[in-house]
Amino acid sequence: EVDAEMLVDGDAGSTSDWDDRWNHIKKFLERSGPFMHPDFEPSTESLQFMLETCKILVIGAGGLGCELLKNLALSGFRNIHVVDMDNIDVSNLNRQFLFRAKDVGRPKADVAADFINSRVPGCFCPSFYLYLEFHIIVCGLDSIVARRWMNGMLLSLLVYEDGVLDPSSIIPLIDGGTEGFKGNARVILPGMTACIDCTLELYPPQINFPMCTIASMPRLPEHCIEYVRILQWPKEMPFGDDMALDGDDPEHIQWVYQKSLERAAEFSITGVTYRLTQGVVKRIIPAVASTNAAIAAACATEVFKIASSAYLPLNNYMVFNDVDGLYTYTFEAERKENCSACSQVPSDLHFSPSSKLQEVLDYLTESTSLQMKSPAITTTMDGKNKTLYLQSVASIEQRTRPNLTKTLNELGLADGQELAVADVTTPQTVLFKLCFTS
Repeated sequence: EVDAEMLVDGDAGSTSDWDDRWNHIKKFLERSGPFMHPDFEPSTESLQFMLETCKILVIGAGGLGCELLKNLALSGFRNIHVVDMDNIDVSNLNRQFLFRAKDVGRPKADVAADFINSRVPGCFCPSFYLYLEFHIIVCGLDSIVARRWMNGMLLSLLVYEDGVLDPSSIIPLIDGGTEGFKGNARVILPGMTACIDCTLELYPPQINFPMCTIASMPRLPEHCIEYVRILQWPKEMPFGDDMALDGDDPEHIQWVYQKSLERAAEFSITGVTYRLTQGVVKRIIPAVASTNAAIAAACATEVFKIASSAYLPLNNYMVFNDVDGLYTYTFEAERKENCSACSQVPSDLHFSPSSKLQEVLDYLTESTSLQMKSPAITTTMDGKNKTLYLQSVASIEQRTRPNLTKTLNELGLADGQELAVADVTTPQTVLFKLCFTS
C-alpha cells in the first residue's frame, strides 16, 4: 500500500483560510431548512469538526478517487488520507485529472495528495492511522475482492457487549462503484445495515465465454482473443516456460493481438484491435469520466451528511444509469440474517455425507452469495486443528489435494461440525456449519 500525507504550506498548523472561505458550507450548517435532519441544531460546531477533527480515509486514487479527493478537499475536510497500491499509467490520464504525463510511473497516492495540497490550501494528513482512528472511510475501488476485504476489516473492529453492538465502534463505509455508463453509491453502517457481503448477489461473478464457442464456433473478436489467451499462450509459451501472460506487458499484448488477428481471419471475423485485445486480457470495462464524477459527488455528499449530522444519509443504496437517457433511484438493501460476514452466526452448508470435499470447494467459489477465490478449509478434530485443503502454499496444497476426492464421511466430518474457511476476500476466518442431508 502507498500512504500519502497531505500537508500544505510546510506547516501542519497552517489553516490557510481567508475571509468567507467556507460561506458555502456555512449555509448548510449554520441555519435551518426544510431538508435538515429533524434532530440537527444549526451551529458553528459541525464546521469546526469537519475542518479540525474529522479524519477521512479514501481508498483508491483512480477514476473515482481523484474526484472524491477533489470534492472532499473543497467541502471542508482537511484530514484526508489516501491509499492506493497502483502506479500511474499513461492510460489513466484521460480521466484521472490529478495526474500529468510527467507523473507516469509514480505512485498514485503520492501524486494525488501532492496535487490536492498544491491546489487546496490547508489540507493536512498526519502519518498513517489505524483503521479504527478514522471517522469515515470512502471506497473508490475497481475490485470486488478489495471491497469485501475492507468490509470485513470494519466488521472485525466492531465491539459487542453482552451481544449488543457498541455504536461508538461503528465506522461508516461509503462505497462507490462505476462500470461504463452505470454506477452506484451506498452507505454502510457495519453491524447495523446491509454490508457488502449481504448483497453480494448484486455483484455477479465474472462472465466467461463458453469454451466450446471459443474453440469451435467463434463469432466475436473477443472469442478469438480468448482462444489465444486460454489455449495458444500455454501451448506455445512464446516468452519462456515460466512466463505467465501479463496484461501490462506491451510485448505480451502484441503477441496475443497478432495471433488473434490470424484466428479472426480464419473465421472471417473483423474487429480485433490492439486496444480490444488489452481490454479482453485485462478484463477492462471502458471508464466514463462523467459517471465517475456523478458517483464521486454522491459519495462526497454522503460523507458531508454523516460528518455534519445535518441531513439524513442515504438509506442506503443509489443506482445510477445513463446508458440511455438518465435513470436513477434509491432503495434500502436489506441486511441478510445469515450473512457469512456480518451475521455473527455460522452459515449452514447443506451436503450429503457422500459428497466430496471438491463439491464443498466448488460451492464456496461458485455460489453467488459467497464468491470466494481460493478458500482454505480447516476444522477441529479430537481437539486438534486439521487442514482439509489449502491452495495458496504449494507444499500444503500437494499434501491436502487427495482430500478433494474423499467424501465428507471418509474425512471423518460429522453433522453439525464447524468448518473454518479463510480467503482473500476477508481478513476474518468465516465459520460454516455442516448440515448433512439424507
